[in-house]
Amino acid sequence: MSTDLTRLSIFEMQAGLRAGAFSCSELLEAHLLRIHALEPRIHAFITLAEESARAEAQKADARLGEARKSDQMDQLPTLLGIPIAVKDLITVKDMRCSCGSNVLGEWIAPFTATAVQRLVDAGAIIIGKTNTDEFAMGSSTETSAFGPTFNPWDTSRVPGGSSGGSAAAVAARMVPAAIGSDTGGSIRQPAAFCGVTGIKPSYGRVSRYGLVAYGSSLDSMGSFTRTAAESALLLGIMAGLDKMDSTSADRPVPNYHKGMSEGVRGLRIGVPREYFIDGIQSEIKTTIKAAIETYRELGAEIVEISLPHTKYALPVYYLIAPAEASANLARYDGVRFGARQSTGSMVEMFFDTRGQGFGPEVKRRIMLGTYALSAGYYDAYYGQAQKVRTLIKQDFEKAFETVDVIACPVTPTTAFKIGEHGDDPLAMYLEDVFTLPANLAGVPGIAYPVGLDSNNLPIGMQLMGKPFQEETLFRAVQAYQSNTKFHLQSANL
Repeated sequence: MSTDLTRLSIFEMQAGLRAGAFSCSELLEAHLLRIHALEPRIHAFITLAEESARAEAQKADARLGEARKSDQMDQLPTLLGIPIAVKDLITVKDMRCSCGSNVLGEWIAPFTATAVQRLVDAGAIIIGKTNTDEFAMGSSTETSAFGPTFNPWDTSRVPGGSSGGSAAAVAARMVPAAIGSDTGGSIRQPAAFCGVTGIKPSYGRVSRYGLVAYGSSLDSMGSFTRTAAESALLLGIMAGLDKMDSTSADRPVPNYHKGMSEGVRGLRIGVPREYFIDGIQSEIKTTIKAAIETYRELGAEIVEISLPHTKYALPVYYLIAPAEASANLARYDGVRFGARQSTGSMVEMFFDTRGQGFGPEVKRRIMLGTYALSAGYYDAYYGQAQKVRTLIKQDFEKAFETVDVIACPVTPTTAFKIGEHGDDPLAMYLEDVFTLPANLAGVPGIAYPVGLDSNNLPIGMQLMGKPFQEETLFRAVQAYQSNTKFHLQSANL
């Protein structure tokens, strides 16, 4: 077949399958061929599910054939035959779930996460599980027990984290879409580093059932695609109330594609002065300002705003998230599931399993969180952090009284070198300085490419919106992507 199927958009794949231009099996094999060709250089995957994926592709082809015979093509599931990848922090039944850690050993998930199940019910085929920072604790996918993932644009650099495997897989065209999670920027930052579109929905918009918890009040599940239109398609399927997750919101899921082509004329875009700080890479500042000017030319109104408590987001996050992680990761003790590292006494087993199973970054955050929650320090650290979190949330509420979306950088730099921040945890934490506030406030955020720096590395911009108004973000990004070509650029692999 002359057409490279991995270059097609999800919508082109849908149309081609329904027209009979190629089969689901051919589409799958094209992506598997690319994965095998590139995986030694990229290492985007921890687990490949080739056998089960091929079986599902054959079933999808049979279903397509039956629909053609009965003239019921319009009854086919939306994503029938579309291969996707899932971050290995999210459960898929009968597939290994490692969370990028040795502590889980060869644990096989007994159920599928609700959001992933909804994609499967819509016809998507799970091609494999992608690499992640251990338990999502990292900003570079270097803390994975299975080794780092490499950025397809420059394999000497990181893809971002913690969902770096998912971002790299989409950027390298191994899959047209991948699922990730975002606790403090883990979708948006890798999307920016890898030049793809990544959406972190509002807290509660997508069920967290089946997402292994890091920071329960911060975690969100979203997707990586090449365009806003594809992101809107996936979120429309993943979103909605789930009785298995008490934090999922009982709110109607809108048709995200409705109104996406309306443009941005009359849209009020806020630009927070606190996000253009000293130390930010000059090319990022220049490129983001140029993208904002593009919106002005398209008819949007640009308004300077202030989010005064932004400077506190980093310390607040690194008290709240580790505190919640300390509690969530207490279950990994070698008793109920996962690897068991000792045959001595029960106490020895706890120490050995956790000491040998967890990596340095996870241990660091568990200790930070345990200290913040300990008697005598709770009010001074965790309690104070929660109060400041409220102030950050109120900053957003006030800003959204006058603007529809907020535009700002995703990261202070483009993708950095592998190992560059290895001995400096604070430098690594600072990579998320622009993404943390959205998680603390529970608002949606989307990252997408708006240019390249002098090293030919992607530069991403972030839009944040009002809670549960992801449709406004999609509309704004669609307007930009309809008038520019940055999202069409890809790594030279």
